[in-house]
Amino acid sequence: MNANFIDYVKIFCRSGKGGAGSAHLRREKFVPKGGPDGGDGGRGGHIILKGNSQLWTLLHLKYTRHLFAEGGGPGGKQRSSGASGKDVIIEVPLGTVVKDTRDNETIKEITEDGETFVLLEGGKGGRGNVHFKSSTRQTPRYAQPGQPGKENWFILELKVLADVGLVGFPNAGKSTLLSVVSAAKPAIADYPFTTLVPNLGMVAYRDNKSFVMADIPGIIEGAHKGKGLGHRFLKHVERNALLLFMIPADNVDIAAEYQILLNELKAFNPELLDKKRLLAVTKMDLVPEELRPELQSSLEKDLPDLTRVYISSHTQEGIMVLKDTLWQMMDDGVD
Repeated sequence: MNANFIDYVKIFCRSGKGGAGSAHLRREKFVPKGGPDGGDGGRGGHIILKGNSQLWTLLHLKYTRHLFAEGGGPGGKQRSSGASGKDVIIEVPLGTVVKDTRDNETIKEITEDGETFVLLEGGKGGRGNVHFKSSTRQTPRYAQPGQPGKENWFILELKVLADVGLVGFPNAGKSTLLSVVSAAKPAIADYPFTTLVPNLGMVAYRDNKSFVMADIPGIIEGAHKGKGLGHRFLKHVERNALLLFMIPADNVDIAAEYQILLNELKAFNPELLDKKRLLAVTKMDLVPEELRPELQSSLEKDLPDLTRVYISSHTQEGIMVLKDTLWQMMDDGVD
């Protein structure tokens, strides 16, 4: 999944030109002065975005960056209209944001399966000469040309949709947790930045319920300024309903590290602090039993308003408690 995860593409789109109207005149054996009977041209094809819940990446657009819709067909005789140009439908994952490259303004965000949005309308077909007949102009020999199509460069960005987003510095144990609680198989190693793209995992819960967890690549201090791949990472956090902060138990100052993570999110987008937050103290298998009360009491004092759980992905300690706590904190549960 890592190699195939693309969350940013730039594409050039052009909608179809409208077909020309017809200037045809009736020519029948027994009608020497046949009037106008030219039909309208067909509309040009649209460029349409469509949400597809089965897609997780923009990879399919990486090598198809120029998308042109078909032009409309010309009008015909006997008032027949030209065929409409074939639309180009661009299927995108849910959570895809489309922006105009000229001002970087967001045009649309696709969030539902099957949702469609006309990104560029095709040109209207020209009117045939039958529309221009009047009492003083019985035989108009002209028709309208079709309107030109529209074209523009667009940016497509994918923000991962998940119920729970894992937030923490590199090597905090996020990928390991995801591999333990779901069927996802993220790359895991004992060095920072193993995770360069988000990994999604479906977490099985009690009574056949489930929820989606996203392993967001590790934040570094200064990520909000774009250090490393900071902006690319942080934007994925915006789409998570609940944030699970993960800090290893062997950290010198857990409360201070939590504050740094919080500051990075706040600097990037203050609204992120409105999300529900839970702290998971990871790698508890490294803490001897006799030292655990001291660790827990110090966090009670330093972070009194923050819900905390203590886990070890290695020994499975606290994993079910974590799932229960996450489920209870999610607003209305997950179907």
